[in-house]
Amino acid sequence: MTHREPRRLNAPDAAVLAAVETAVPGITRARASDRLGMAHDASHYLLTPQAVLVAESAGQVAALLRTGLPLTFRSGGTSLSGQGVSEHLLVDTRRHFRSIEVLDDGARVRVQPGAVLRQVNARLAPYGRKLGPDPASESACTIGGVVANNSSGMTCGTHANTYRTLESMTLVLPSGTVLDTGAPDADERLRALEPDLAAGLERLRDRVRGNPGSVRRVQEQFSLKNTMGYGLNSFLDHDGPAQILAHLVIGSEGTLGFVAEAVFRTVPAHRLAATGLLVFPTLREAMATVPELVAAGPAAVELLDAESLRVARTDPKADETLRAMTVAEHAALLVEWQESDAGLLTEREQAAERVFAGLRLAAPARLSREAGGRAALWHIRKGLYATVAGARPSGTTALLEDVAVPVPALADLCDDLTRLFAEHRYERSVVFGHAKDGNLHFMLNERFAAGLDRYAEFTEDMVEAVLARGGTLKAEHGTGRVMAPFVRRQYGDELYEVMREVKRLCDPAGTLNPGVVLTDDPEAHLRDLKTVVTVEPEVDRCVECGYCEPVCPSRDLTTTPRQRIVLRRELAAAQAAGDHALARELEDAYAYDAVDTCAVDGMCATACPVLINTGDLTKRLRAGRHGRAARRAWTSAARHWDGVTRAMNLALDTAAAVPPALPEAASRAARALAGADDVPRWSRDLPRGGTRRRPSPVDGADAVYLPSCLNTLFAPADGGPGVMTAFQRLAARAGLTLHVPEKIASLCCGTPWSSKGFAGGQEAMGERVRDVLARATDGGRLPVVSDAASCTEGYAHLVPGLQVVDAVAFTAEHVLPRLPQARRLPSLALHPTCSSTRLGLDAAVTRLAEAVAEQVVIPDGWQCCGFAGDRGLLHPELTASATRAEAASVAEAGCAAHASVNRTCELGLTRATGQTYRHLLELLDQTTI
Repeated sequence: MTHREPRRLNAPDAAVLAAVETAVPGITRARASDRLGMAHDASHYLLTPQAVLVAESAGQVAALLRTGLPLTFRSGGTSLSGQGVSEHLLVDTRRHFRSIEVLDDGARVRVQPGAVLRQVNARLAPYGRKLGPDPASESACTIGGVVANNSSGMTCGTHANTYRTLESMTLVLPSGTVLDTGAPDADERLRALEPDLAAGLERLRDRVRGNPGSVRRVQEQFSLKNTMGYGLNSFLDHDGPAQILAHLVIGSEGTLGFVAEAVFRTVPAHRLAATGLLVFPTLREAMATVPELVAAGPAAVELLDAESLRVARTDPKADETLRAMTVAEHAALLVEWQESDAGLLTEREQAAERVFAGLRLAAPARLSREAGGRAALWHIRKGLYATVAGARPSGTTALLEDVAVPVPALADLCDDLTRLFAEHRYERSVVFGHAKDGNLHFMLNERFAAGLDRYAEFTEDMVEAVLARGGTLKAEHGTGRVMAPFVRRQYGDELYEVMREVKRLCDPAGTLNPGVVLTDDPEAHLRDLKTVVTVEPEVDRCVECGYCEPVCPSRDLTTTPRQRIVLRRELAAAQAAGDHALARELEDAYAYDAVDTCAVDGMCATACPVLINTGDLTKRLRAGRHGRAARRAWTSAARHWDGVTRAMNLALDTAAAVPPALPEAASRAARALAGADDVPRWSRDLPRGGTRRRPSPVDGADAVYLPSCLNTLFAPADGGPGVMTAFQRLAARAGLTLHVPEKIASLCCGTPWSSKGFAGGQEAMGERVRDVLARATDGGRLPVVSDAASCTEGYAHLVPGLQVVDAVAFTAEHVLPRLPQARRLPSLALHPTCSSTRLGLDAAVTRLAEAVAEQVVIPDGWQCCGFAGDRGLLHPELTASATRAEAASVAEAGCAAHASVNRTCELGLTRATGQTYRHLLELLDQTTI
């Protein structure tokens, strides 16, 4: 069995696109880059859609369904089993459908499918509640996927998964019928609007209940975590057709209808927890301990096998004990107990310690309540799949499978899998998972281009091993394409025919997500497999998990980091296949979609389990576009930075002094002539020029202060003092002295050159900065303080041997304790920046904000503003898109003041919200005079 020839990108069917545009005008995205960028998800399958449809409402989805065209719904794209890819029409439900409404003081929540799970939990946190499902992908997966895959996770088991906690849904059926299953008359409406469906569901209910063998089999299968096939336990658990339908839709992977909205019952978010890592000499010894540990009532018991531990040792957040361990045949269990009462947690800890005392452990066991250590352990566990996959050999595809068996059979299944890895020569494979639930995940690295025989034979052997032990072939990740051919084998002919009838009743034409969950093709799992080409370091490490997407400021405008990476792969594949027309088309679209509108803010690296910063890739690509003249000009600018900043200062002053129509027209003309990525767009909301930075030499200073050149470029907001004056006054008020070095006007952090890919200019500036600071800091004795978070980050890269501190952190530690009590403002809307987040300034920013205001609000929807130095001037549409959700939250909050910690971010948020944003230190200065 060999892999088929490289695929070609076929043109979309014109008749299909015309039918879509007739039904819902304006939602079709059919460029090659749109189709290929959305073709990839976290699974090892790859199909290219005819088009991507960006629907905005349930009404639009109903209109699409009524066309009778095959549709697949796609949101977060974190699914691993191939249920989110399609060769037909792909409906993007991520870009819209993001509403979150907390009900009953957090006891319930109403959510749309595009909302990210972590964002929902953030809205519930003030009420001490959260959603029951807690998958490892919670930072990126959406509610649409949570419902479609019946998500569970680390601690929820089967008692608090999606099936058990979903109260009702608003469902759009393939006929276009819209049904609220929570309405008091839902059964009557379903019978009136869809009589055949309602009657058919009641008939199937009686058929399942009337067959003792079926009842027994369903109860056995769904006592485990089980997402294989349709949730036939719905016929045992519910009587009315509306609730039966709603619970069949859970886990149906978009094959029965579209969930436009869902209401969940929430669970307590326990405020206290004790976490520990138990290391055992062997995997079997770890597994043998699970029943005894489960009896002690932990919230989680997570397994890491020896290979997982080897990977965990390399994690930056691993503790000294883990890093020092020499891993042989070891295995570990990550255990956690959760409570809201400190006394109860103490009792749990004491009971756990008694269990630990009887175990043969390879390292001392201890439980910790310390937040940092606990977070580090969970970071290792949650990022394990992507970390292992990111370290795979270049050109291979990472396959993550999950199965479940009764807990007593868990050790034997581990032995089975270990044997199968050896027999089929899958080296460096890992096993981890939710041991408390008998749920194992295992990962293989496969090179599909070399053939499929090994993978096909392994799959058959694995299926036999799991089913022989009374297990399910899919515990959490959904049936998808990968296990659709084996549904009949797991359930038997009778229950399989019930599932087929469910599909026929709901979707008679078979238009929803064809090929997923049920299939007549015994080799469906071996078709349309993703091959991976070698491109470049950032691209090659990516596993396309999608964790980066929710934090990307351009995600609703052009592309996400994952899409930038997969389009690089598609470009390389097109070039290798000799498809030069496609390669040119992708390159042309990539210039704006992926290079010009990338904020290079690095937030993707904060979310990526393998720390890929696509901004580094973008900088290299920008560098490759520069000609010799541009490189010389930017290097010259670095050498004459004082004059350049004064010239820009004068330009802003001049623009502000003349009728606005003149500079607007001039910038439009210049942008049309030189290009939108080279000439900033002037708008009347920009401030005048700022104040030239001047040296202030001080002997015996407490710190060297480098005011940002943003102080020179832009005047403070609304005639305020600005951060440069505010910080100096605060330091003086605290009895501290600051040394502003000679040549300060010619210094810069290097970010303008770095972000644009001008390495020569950055190095020229770096030489000057290092020379000046070597003298000013007395050889590194004094700290260097910058008053813009992005500049702090830039200086840290330019002078790695010196201590570089942001003014916010310096003030929180050294200045604030010496200031008089602030006359606090009633409320403050705070915008942390991408740089302050990456620098770890959150605690310092919060401390100052709480000193300034009685109530501090970080608005829902906060993310990088996308101003990104000059991106907000070159491409203001990027900032407008990135700040849209936050601006709505700011308007709703109605705070008395608004602050950030970077001047360009202040400009972006002021533009987006209509409220004046100032540097946080300006407000601290104002309230402590």
